[in-house]
Amino acid sequence: MPADAYLDRLIDLALDEDLSAAGDVTTDALIDPKAQGRAELWAKEEMVLSGLLAFARVFERFDPSVEVTLDDEDGEWMLRKRRVARLFGPLRSLLICERTALNIVQRTSGIATMAARAAEAVKGTKLKVLDTRKTAPGMRALSKLAVRHGGAWNHRFGLFDGVLIKDNHIAAVGGSVTEALKRAHAHCPRLTKIEVEITRLEQLEEAIEGGAHVVLLDNMNDAQIAQAVKKGRGRVELEVSGGVTLERLPALAKLGVDYVSLGALTHSARAMDLSLEILGPKSSK
Repeated sequence: MPADAYLDRLIDLALDEDLSAAGDVTTDALIDPKAQGRAELWAKEEMVLSGLLAFARVFERFDPSVEVTLDDEDGEWMLRKRRVARLFGPLRSLLICERTALNIVQRTSGIATMAARAAEAVKGTKLKVLDTRKTAPGMRALSKLAVRHGGAWNHRFGLFDGVLIKDNHIAAVGGSVTEALKRAHAHCPRLTKIEVEITRLEQLEEAIEGGAHVVLLDNMNDAQIAQAVKKGRGRVELEVSGGVTLERLPALAKLGVDYVSLGALTHSARAMDLSLEILGPKSSK
């Protein structure tokens, strides 16, 4: 799970969005402050679970007296409707935290499920499906963890841990792939991989000669990708991006590229159907 300090900042911000200065006016009006209750988290469709520990942390962060018991683990396939967690504590706390906790686990489980389907589409091949930085603000660590729970792979985490020279970088240094790579090699840490994006096949040789470790083929069709694989085989690793769908993955695997980056894993995965069901006021005994 992401570091506690990061996750707690995310939870605090999300709860503040919901509660502001007035708090939960509905729950405060209806529920006795001393009332205790139980609740259950249910996965209501087929999915790969992710974000359960973060789900539990929302309640623990808001009210340490809430007890959360997880019946399953992140990374598990749910093939049918099933209870995945049980909660006991102050009813007010259960109700106040419900939406924030669900927002996290529904989104991360959606990412994990899509990642699992992508990984399955290229199973048995050398192709690795990567995520991107196209994540919801503040949710990157959880999103990238969800990708791993689904069996796909992480690209760089942020701008700080990998060199990826994009088309706008190339434009900013005068339009030269060679110049961009020259500057990267001169100023980047020696052991850092350098990747460069190209949009035209004629840039491939320039990228290889300039010392790129990975070349990103942006928005190229299958015929162009096949040519790039033929020219670059044994000389450079190749990644495909742009216009990639789950349906296209098996064909890309057959073409022989090394990586495919799929922004949809984190920006378009739908929220999965999980719900928190309050069982009503209960005695703690």
